[in-house]
Amino acid sequence: MIAHIKGILIYKSFDQAIVDVNGIGYQIHIPLTTFYQLPEVYDPVSLNTCTLLRENTIEIYGFLTAKEREVFKSLIGIAGVGPRLARNILSGITPDELWAAVKRRDTLRLSSIPGVGRKTAERLVLELADRIRDVMEEEVEAMGGVFKDVVSALVNLGYKSSEAEAAVERVREEITEDEGFEEILRRSLKILSRALTQEE
Repeated sequence: MIAHIKGILIYKSFDQAIVDVNGIGYQIHIPLTTFYQLPEVYDPVSLNTCTLLRENTIEIYGFLTAKEREVFKSLIGIAGVGPRLARNILSGITPDELWAAVKRRDTLRLSSIPGVGRKTAERLVLELADRIRDVMEEEVEAMGGVFKDVVSALVNLGYKSSEAEAAVERVREEITEDEGFEEILRRSLKILSRALTQEE
């Protein structure tokens, strides 16, 4: 099982990235949320991954945060939700928004995601709450200390909590030594501004 890949980003598109790790290029399927947060081509990148065996092929799905990966794994455990649909779901809604919709039993919001019909939305409401409750609650506890403070600062600056968490998670994975609040905030803002530029 390949659970994490760190290397040089040599290609990216809306649904996949290729990461060079010591001369080997890994093709990784990604949701739009991850695409928007990717660095420039030929920059270092770090992705949380889920490896799936499909008939005679191996497929790798990558995410910037461990939370997205765990939600993806929970989604593909639901009948009728394959990896491609799970990726589409995470392209159309953030884990936090998904969790909120499931708790509200908001099948209308869920069925608005491309590829999710009414019956699938109902299955998500019925089965997903127990599957991702621990993931969503543990993520809040795991991001403690200065990292949590940076997330709060970014939210106060007007960024969505999901965007702030994804940026801070990337910084946390990239730094090799203890950094202070200001440095982590500076790096996170750089990531968020780059993502905003790509969207424009």
